[in-house]
Parts: sequence; C-alpha cells; structure tokens
Amino acid sequence: MNYILLILSVVLGVALVLLLKPSKKFVQLLLAFSGAYLLSVTILHLLPEVYIDGNDYKSIGIYILIGIILQSVLESFSKGAEHGHVHIHTNDKSFPSLLFISLCIHAFSEGLPIHNAGYNLLWAIVVHKIPIAIVLTTFLLHIKYAKKIVFTFLLFFGLMSPLGMLIGDKILFFNTYASEITALIIGVFLHISTIILFESSENHKFNIQKFTAILIGILLTIFTL
Repeated sequence: MNYILLILSVVLGVALVLLLKPSKKFVQLLLAFSGAYLLSVTILHLLPEVYIDGNDYKSIGIYILIGIILQSVLESFSKGAEHGHVHIHTNDKSFPSLLFISLCIHAFSEGLPIHNAGYNLLWAIVVHKIPIAIVLTTFLLHIKYAKKIVFTFLLFFGLMSPLGMLIGDKILFFNTYASEITALIIGVFLHISTIILFESSENHKFNIQKFTAILIGILLTIFTL
C-alpha cells in the first residue's frame, strides 16, 4: 500500500494538469500547504525520533547539515523543481538530463528511510510530491516535448521513491544507519520546506491566502499525525 501511495501522488499531480489545468495561484497555495506540512512533520516527528534513539546529538546535527548542503547541490542541477519553480529557459528544447537525474536522486533518497521512519514520513512525501508533479508536468508540456518523453520522465520520477523505500527496507546497510539517513532527509526537507514557505511574496505584502494554506498544513500535522 505504501508503494502505491507514493506512485499515486505523482499520478494525481499529472491527472490534475491534464484534466483540470490548475491555475498558477492554486499551485502556489498547494505548494504553501505542502511546504508547511513537510516542515511540520520534520519538526514534530522526524527530529524527535532521530534524537531519542540514543544517537550522538552532534553527529545527528552534522548529518542534518550535510542533508541541507546535499539538497543545495542537487538544486543547482534541478533548477528548483523540488520547491515548485523550474528555472530553465523555455527556448532550450534539449532534454533536461540534469533536471531528470537530480530529481530522481532526490526522490530515491527520500524514500530510503520510510520503512524505519513510518507513516509520518510517508505522508509528508506524498503531500510534497503532488504539487511537484503538477509543476513538472506543466513545465514539460509547455516546452512541447513529445508526450512519450514527458510521461517516461514522469514514470521514472514516480518510481524513484518506491524504489528507495524498497532498497531501504531490504538492504541491511540502510537499516543499520537508519538514523543517519533519516537525519540527511531531515536536512533535505528543512531546505525545501523553508524555501517554499519563506520565499518573498510579491511586493513583500502579507498574503492571507498563503498564510491560511500554511496554517492548515501545520494544524493538520498537529492533529492528525
């Protein structure tokens, strides 16, 4: 069931684009909600779990920092797709290989600790993937790549987190170092979620709709997980 949820999150994002063509404003609000949910799960659940397992506080902190740095490096190749902004010139028709590879690495790595971290992490990734799939699908179709290429890209992207989850469950190495790997993903999530939430609003004005979406994401985490 967990594998299916991860795949369906991408399928849902693609379907929303193809069937409803969501507006930019809707996607921005969905991103704000997902960022708040991701950050809340990270702070309320993942952080306490890695620290109460008897791990050395300093080493866990170092792994979190490495995760932040790792995501910064991946983002230089993915052009910000993980937090909903694909900064690639639309007149470049060549296949975005670096975007594809970096997103697949990101999706694979976030699946690795799911088996040990449980449903909190699973739902955080599911909620995170829906708006990202919307943004990716919209971008790829806008560039007018062949639909076969677009859906192959999205298929591989959708399978990466389930693959990471499978390998994280079956290979002993990833179970032995479960806390360290979870700490890495905490760093990744902190980087992504804070960028989503704290990017400057237009003209630096208070946006009540974005604030409401963020508040709902936080409250949903508090009262349901």
